[in-house]
Amino acid sequence: MKRICIVFDHPYTGAASFNEPHNRSFSAALLLTAKETYEQAGYTVDIIDLHKDGFDPVMHKEDLIAWRKKEVDNPLVKNYQERIMTAEELLFIFPIWWEAMPAMMKGFFDKVIAKGIIYEESPKSKLFKSNLPNLKKVKMITVMATPHWIYKCIFGSPITKIVFRGTFRKMGFHKLKWYNFSSVHKMRINDRKKLLDSFSRKIEK
Repeated sequence: MKRICIVFDHPYTGAASFNEPHNRSFSAALLLTAKETYEQAGYTVDIIDLHKDGFDPVMHKEDLIAWRKKEVDNPLVKNYQERIMTAEELLFIFPIWWEAMPAMMKGFFDKVIAKGIIYEESPKSKLFKSNLPNLKKVKMITVMATPHWIYKCIFGSPITKIVFRGTFRKMGFHKLKWYNFSSVHKMRINDRKKLLDSFSRKIEK
């Protein structure tokens, strides 16, 4: 049975997938759709909900010392590392704020994807050696207010440079996919439902 780990970041948590005023998130609706789609396909789905877990994204002095020593003092960080190391696929879901990921997702990359644990530096190359032997695919789903063409053509898709080029390609991963949903807040409920139906048909590929 294939195993996918979904890392989710939204202040309302993954429970906000329904149309409840002041507690609704299209990111959460995408999370629920992805979970159901993968489970129906026979996957084991492991969800890391950063806000639900109360994850601290700040790299404190003690965290940085442990990072430099290639050690892990934070039990939640260690738990996350163990879970992504067993996954065959990684899926990140989060909104885009100020053209990048929110603080918790950035902290996940800073603290969880750690040198000496998730990857090893190579003294002769700019690339890293991955310690993720099971990982085959990495996917990213984002939600933003900025029109997609502006984000891609004017801003240069900064999130793909951070997550794909600056992180996973360095570790030798090239099966990378990005699904972006822009201006969803302007859509009617029925149009959002159609978008989710369309998403469920293509996310597993």
